[in-house]
Amino acid sequence: MTKAVMAGIDLHSNNVMIGIVDEDGRRLKHQKLDCRLEDVEGFLRPFKRRLRSVAVESTYNWYWLVDGLRARSYPVVLANPAKIDQYSGIKHADDQNDAYFLAELQRLNILPTGHIYDPELRPVRDLLRRRLSLVHQRTALLLSFKSL
Repeated sequence: MTKAVMAGIDLHSNNVMIGIVDEDGRRLKHQKLDCRLEDVEGFLRPFKRRLRSVAVESTYNWYWLVDGLRARSYPVVLANPAKIDQYSGIKHADDQNDAYFLAELQRLNILPTGHIYDPELRPVRDLLRRRLSLVHQRTALLLSFKSL
């Protein structure tokens, strides 16, 4: 019986680092790729049957990757970096270790995840987030003026 694998993807604006671990925690493969869905899918394809999940770091630019992998039937989860106890015990923090760290948290079933909103709802969500930011700014400015 073949072992399940988990993938972690450290996402940046112009590249991704992917790390794959098996269910025993062995690091199987990693690679830094350009932000092209075809490249990412090509890297993951040999593991697709065994993939339990692919954790994508939730950054400002995750939509293209998550939507693209889901459209190709990959089991994608969105990692919530704000809730991850970052790198305790890791001596060398870099993209490769970040990717493996996400995969390891999945393997241990302790990866904090975020909700993947339907693409149709994202513009409303993004607009509400922008409004909340503006309300916070307005309040801070009003309080600042009052203290003058």
